[in-house]
Parts: sequence; C-alpha cells; structure tokens
Amino acid sequence: MKKFVTLFTESYRELKSVRTITTAAMFGAVAIVLSMFSINMGSYIRISFASLPNELVAYLFGPVVGGLFSGSMDVLKYLLKPMGAFFPGLTMVTILAGIMYGCMFYKKPITLSRVLVTKFLVMLVCNVILNTICLSILYGKGFMVLLPARALKNLVMWPIDSMIFYSMVRALDTMGVFKTIRKAQTAGTK
Repeated sequence: MKKFVTLFTESYRELKSVRTITTAAMFGAVAIVLSMFSINMGSYIRISFASLPNELVAYLFGPVVGGLFSGSMDVLKYLLKPMGAFFPGLTMVTILAGIMYGCMFYKKPITLSRVLVTKFLVMLVCNVILNTICLSILYGKGFMVLLPARALKNLVMWPIDSMIFYSMVRALDTMGVFKTIRKAQTAGTK
C-alpha cells in the first residue's frame, strides 16, 4: 500500500515541474493532431490513435499527471472537434484510464506482457464497461445492445494497440528520447 501511495505522491511532484508541463503540452499537440484522423464507425464506435500520447504521458509522469492530462485532452479535443454530445462521465472514464496507465507504467520496465495486461484492463474496465454505460445513458440505448459491438471492437484493437504502444516506447527509448526527458527532469529539480 505504501508503494501505491508513493506512486501518486511522486507523480504529484512531477506536476510541479515546468518541464513536465511543457513536455505534456507537446504530447498534447500530438494528441490533438492524431484525434483529427479518427475513423468513425457509426455513433458508438470510433477508432483512433489519439490515446497514444495519453499513455506516454502516464508512463513518463505517473498517474496524477496522466489522469489530469487525459481529462484535459478529452475536453480540449471535444472543444476543437465536437462529435456528438459532451458527457462528463466519458471524461471521468478517460481520467480513470490515465490513472490506470500511470499506475501500471510509471517507473516500471515496459515489457510486452505488462503492456498487454494493462491494455486489456483499461479496455475492459474503461472502454467496454464504463464507456458503454455512459453511451447507454447518453443515447438512451440499452447497455446490452451496445456491448457486443464495442466488446468486439476492443478485442480486435487490443493486440494492435498494445503492439503500437510497445513498439513506440521501444523506439523512443532506443532513440534516447525518454532518457533526455528524464535527465532534463532531474536537472530541473536540483
């Protein structure tokens, strides 16, 4: 339990750094650009890679920064490109996803198994269950009517999203991007 609390306090300290804010802002710009290229399959299913920056921010800065970043990006993306009605419940689910990614990735080695498990948990809890409940409330459709298509979409996207995130982290790590960001973070806190 102490490690879990420490995870949040260290992530909160990251939030106080100007370099964290500027790095998150750059990832935010990438997230906005990626969100403009989503594929809509009806009113209830959308395929997008805009969550990739959210996951990277959670990996770098932890659950507090990841949750705040995910929530603020959700609202900002909606303001820039409204699709459907705004529903605060969906933003809360996005914040929860950022927190979950931060808890699973922050200061931990990224392995394919860790990515697969984390993506599965986030997709099951946030995308399939909670988002479907929110969409059911928002559009007045039955939960069980929406669930099969959303579950199938997430089941198909699970290995694809996992491999994209894992490959991206490996590539950025190999290029030294994360080392540069972390070195700048530690230099800024001294």
